[in-house]
Amino acid sequence: MRRTLITLGIVVVLIVAGVVGDYYYLGSLVNRETVHNLQSSGQQINILLIGSTTRCGLSVQNKAYGLCSAGVTGVNADIDMILHLNTGNRTASLLSIPRDLFTPNARTTGPNKIDAALYQGPSQLVAAIEEDFAIPINHYIELNFDTFASVVNALGGVRMYFPIPIYDAESGLNVERPGCRLLNGYHALQVVRARHLQIQPNPNNHDPHTWPQEGLSDLARIRRTHEFLRVIAAEIAARGLSNPITDQRLAQAVLPDLTVDSGFAEGTMVHLAQEFAHTSISSVLQLTYPVLTVQSGSLLYQGYYYGSVVFPVQPSGVATVDKILGIPEGVDSFTGKPLPNPHAVRVAVENGSGVASEGPLVTAGLRRHGFDVTSSVTSTPVGPIAESVVWYGGPRPPANADWTSPSLAAAQAVLNQLEGPAILGYDPAMVRPGSVVTIQAGTDLTVKPLSPAGRTTTTGHKGHKSHPTSTNATTITVVDPPGVRTNNAFSAPSAVNPGLEPWDPRACNAAGTGPATPIPTTTTTRAKG
Repeated sequence: MRRTLITLGIVVVLIVAGVVGDYYYLGSLVNRETVHNLQSSGQQINILLIGSTTRCGLSVQNKAYGLCSAGVTGVNADIDMILHLNTGNRTASLLSIPRDLFTPNARTTGPNKIDAALYQGPSQLVAAIEEDFAIPINHYIELNFDTFASVVNALGGVRMYFPIPIYDAESGLNVERPGCRLLNGYHALQVVRARHLQIQPNPNNHDPHTWPQEGLSDLARIRRTHEFLRVIAAEIAARGLSNPITDQRLAQAVLPDLTVDSGFAEGTMVHLAQEFAHTSISSVLQLTYPVLTVQSGSLLYQGYYYGSVVFPVQPSGVATVDKILGIPEGVDSFTGKPLPNPHAVRVAVENGSGVASEGPLVTAGLRRHGFDVTSSVTSTPVGPIAESVVWYGGPRPPANADWTSPSLAAAQAVLNQLEGPAILGYDPAMVRPGSVVTIQAGTDLTVKPLSPAGRTTTTGHKGHKSHPTSTNATTITVVDPPGVRTNNAFSAPSAVNPGLEPWDPRACNAAGTGPATPIPTTTTTRAKG
């Protein structure tokens, strides 16, 4: 039976469009938008998949989502995913970036949550991911509420098993009894939008407003979204999608609500359809960028409050990106070449943690790894809690050409040796004179201990565009950095591939009478220490 790599409804539709005879007509139904900062692609392709919260962009206003006319006009990237396709060995992987992850270049005006970048358009969101995560983006796909619901409705709905009653006032999800349920597009959207989930504590309590709330917000939503993608992919695979009439009906129902970058040609879509037509969802690696949740409520940064945020955590964040891209440690994610030798990287350290001892410790740790630390000074903290930023300069991603940045490569080499809440950041003004990279050290930053050989290792690679490595060889162990391990201002690091919790909806069995897999009896805990 024909299977597909489908891990997001919209990519399903693109591949469906590729297998029908009149794909050029179907391609004309897609909305195209000029997106800058995209890179050319070789054997590896990174597609940025965005779920937009726009209400004003919907073809039909729906009061359940909030009305544009009532002032619900926010445009954010509620879902941020990178689909990595390797045409060399026909493997696929998917990385979710939590929407509340605080990044230095989210907007042209400065830091914000990554979901806020879309407010300034897709080109800004692409730039933010390239600059702050060092992930090259080749194509852009955006879907909205209508698109998502249309995929499910075109399939006649999907079935999911709900182990216990759950409720989410904001998404509208209200499951009053356990069992398998047929979800239409509207109800499926409630499931994947739910991030304020309340769970029935016992069978005798039927007032959902009194039920305890799950505490992981967007991280829990991502976990459930990944499960939903597996369910919908299995549904599509089971139907075969070889009937041109069925394929056309699905494509025509969805493509008008889809936006792609203007360079994503129909021919490219057809090629990808042919390459990945037999890829099973079970072989698609699905990971989430690991983060620390800031426990102190709204983040205070340079005098402004940004609400609940999460910080990226190293070294696990870098390892997760490398895993998705299929590259070994020590490789420039844009060029596939080895990162520069630490002795060739001039680094300045600014201790903005508010802890006097942190700057000297970071400086000494970098020097042990061989970095040329040109200066070490103290700076004013940006707030009570802060992530560390590895600032670099040079030219930013060009609008219509590939980005080759020695400064970014140097910054990656530095970030690879850090532990704690840390991220890359592009801003030439933040780089101190005499340095190529400046570390703005925030809360609980430490440096990796030396390897047993007593030196930093740089792994050579023959260009990941043409000689990729497998993304499914090993699993990732999320490291709880020593600096944050006992700090109650942060949660423990989140898992990169968390299992479902006992209350999470999941696939139904073939008979539609229960879950497809056993339900765990205990809750996953992430205690400190």
